Amino acid sequence: MADLAAQGKEPEILFWVGCAGSFDARAQKVTVAFSKILNEVGIDFAILGKEESCTGDPARRAGNEFVFQMTALQNIETLKMYNVKKMVTTCPHCFNVIKNEYPPLGGNFEIMHHTQFLQSLIDEGRISLQGGGAFQGKKITYHDSCYIGRANGIYDAPRSVLEKLDNTLVEMERSKTNGLCCGAGGAQMFKENEPGDKRINIERTEEALETGAEIIAANCPFCITMMQDGIKAKDKQDSVMVYDLAELIVNNKGL
Repeated sequence: MADLAAQGKEPEILFWVGCAGSFDARAQKVTVAFSKILNEVGIDFAILGKEESCTGDPARRAGNEFVFQMTALQNIETLKMYNVKKMVTTCPHCFNVIKNEYPPLGGNFEIMHHTQFLQSLIDEGRISLQGGGAFQGKKITYHDSCYIGRANGIYDAPRSVLEKLDNTLVEMERSKTNGLCCGAGGAQMFKENEPGDKRINIERTEEALETGAEIIAANCPFCITMMQDGIKAKDKQDSVMVYDLAELIVNNKGL
């Protein structure tokens, strides 16, 4: 954004990468995949780079309201400085907090989650998915992330994207409004296990495996981490893969 601003230019959209998409090795693959799609369809986009800070979501969920507000206000000022109007992000946590929790602090921005954005590109004919390929005939199950699903009511967009792939979509027993958290939400990703008989991600992974799916589709960096850990705990990493929707599209198109 800084480079474009120096040239007096503004991008079509700002890609809000997020902490996981910037620093986590697994989530970085999703960042690259989504960027490839944006480049393929000719979307003029930019990122904040080092000027992007954490949205403050984990701090608020963990109860540190002071840190949340300080972080959020800093981000809001940066976005206003660059006259940002439209954003897209691959992280449901970033999406939810910017969409629903920044406006009371003066940050009113249009933001889409990348599953919505991908659906719009498919609907407009800018992304055409082909039959056959890596996913032909394979069973895919979709895990609803909490902040895209129950928190914001977005259920059709990700499924619409998956239906365009040449595969069989099988639903878990708990899905959509009745979906089960992967176990990372509410800042649980960053704390030790509490006493109990089973981790939530193991419970969710078992539900995914019961469908007989060979691919678990997700749309959240935290969900991907938790589901992958569950697959490894069940020693199924050689037969079941966890992918973000952007990665599925990139694999389909061979980008």
